[in-house]
Amino acid sequence: MMPDLGKYAETVLSSYAISLVLLAGLVCLSIWQGAKARRQLTQIEERRKSDG
Repeated sequence: MMPDLGKYAETVLSSYAISLVLLAGLVCLSIWQGAKARRQLTQIEERRKSDG
């Protein structure tokens, strides 16, 4: 159930929306950077194996 926010409803709801978008962006960025680091580590390990 949504509380009655009165004249501040637009401000509060837009703040919630912006916060959720920023949090989602941070999660996506973290996942992307983790995958990138994992790929780089795999490449380094493969290079070390092939070098002997």
